[in-house]
Amino acid sequence: MSETGTVTQQAGGTHGAAVRSPPVWLTVLSLAAIALLIALGVWQIERRAWKLALIDRVEQRIHAPAQPVPAPAAWPAVSAANDEYRHVSVAGRFQHDRETLVQAVTEEGPGYWVLTPLRRDDGKTVLVNRGFVPSERRDASTRQAGNPDGEIEITGLMRMTEPKGAFLRNNVPQHNRWYSRDVAAIAAARNLRDVAPFFVDADAGSQSGGGPIGGLTVVRFPNNHLIYALTWFALAFMLAGKLFVTFGGGLFRRRRIIHEPAGGPDAAVRRTGSDAGTIVEPT
Repeated sequence: MSETGTVTQQAGGTHGAAVRSPPVWLTVLSLAAIALLIALGVWQIERRAWKLALIDRVEQRIHAPAQPVPAPAAWPAVSAANDEYRHVSVAGRFQHDRETLVQAVTEEGPGYWVLTPLRRDDGKTVLVNRGFVPSERRDASTRQAGNPDGEIEITGLMRMTEPKGAFLRNNVPQHNRWYSRDVAAIAAARNLRDVAPFFVDADAGSQSGGGPIGGLTVVRFPNNHLIYALTWFALAFMLAGKLFVTFGGGLFRRRRIIHEPAGGPDAAVRRTGSDAGTIVEPT
């Protein structure tokens, strides 16, 4: 037997050598894993197409001229897919005595969003996120000069309610601690009726002197789906290559047939049986 080759005895002289088959369960498991990885890659490609379409829709909404907020009859049909980030306008009078401060971290630093009910002439109410104030201006008495009293029109971006709280933090209405802009919970805590199921992020143009800083809405959609897809496809390719090398490579290797006389000089080394005369060695 050669030092590096694997010796397989021929059964019946010159017939082909038998190739060891892999366990059926391992082959099936490997093929299933490859199919799953390919499916995940295709799914990420589809997600990428969906995300790009979403970004395009939102960009169009943000930069469109401001339109009046949906009429109350349309409020039950409002959804994130169809309405979030629409550029809207709403007119009414602020109820400053019922404002709610929601903890926030912005480009201006840590502080609070100031959510104030805006009561319209038809008696309906829309919550308006007037903007950001730092912690030292939490007390409403420090912002009286920036609180308009009369009729006012606000323009901004339409946003959906946030009923599930913030990351690892839930709102505690009874202690007036708010971490997300949950419209229904805020309306209940402030005894507001006929409130729209959305709120409006006021833009910078709606800011009054000394009032909260508007226009800080961050619109960002992570889009790493192409990287994820390439990763899944690469893993599928590597697993398929490993499967081929492990279980299929032996089928394509050349075989060298050696006819060894029964009494040849290397017979004692090459024989695997008392009558062995033909040996197959992979090359």
